[in-house]
Amino acid sequence: MGRYTGPKFRLDRREGVNMMLKGIRSRTAKHPLERQGHDTAPGVHGWRRSRGSEYGIRLREKQKVKRYYGVYDKQFMRYYRMAEQAKGNTGVAILVILERRLDNAVHKLGFAPSRSSARQMVAHGHLLVNGRKCDRPGYLVQVGDVLTIKDNPRSQQLVRRNLEELGAPVLQNWLSLDMTKLEGSVTAMPTRDDVQIPVEEHLIVEFCSQ
Repeated sequence: MGRYTGPKFRLDRREGVNMMLKGIRSRTAKHPLERQGHDTAPGVHGWRRSRGSEYGIRLREKQKVKRYYGVYDKQFMRYYRMAEQAKGNTGVAILVILERRLDNAVHKLGFAPSRSSARQMVAHGHLLVNGRKCDRPGYLVQVGDVLTIKDNPRSQQLVRRNLEELGAPVLQNWLSLDMTKLEGSVTAMPTRDDVQIPVEEHLIVEFCSQ
């Protein structure tokens, strides 16, 4: 599956969940799921949303997580194989791995209003990891990693503008932020509680193991 270039709110409507794909606009009353008569699935027959088949239910859970983190099917299955080899619950393991993506950490630090803009920021070289340039949005952060903004006026202004528009981010326990230095740190590994969308991970494992 290639890169999706259509309306992002359409994806939210399809999954029935606000996945914060449009940054600040996703937090306002303009979001379709907040507007009466617009909270149905897309398409002519969206109002007839049904529970679906057992296969369909599991597929929707996988698609929801894949779209939330902005990864392709091939990437998702690679993370799933990593989760299978990890100790403990496979479903929890894949969510923790996805949380560790660099673009997700950048977004949760408030440096970017959405994961898609965080991916663009990383890919364009605005971010340093432990003092070195990292342009891979899929880099998995480790405890002790320090994320800083490139010492460049354009990069600094971009992030400061995002922080002003978003306000001080509510940081999760695995991240810390120094707004003066524009520096974030990974202080612990994320946990299942840090995943901010409703998801039944056991259904994803059932789907991927078929």
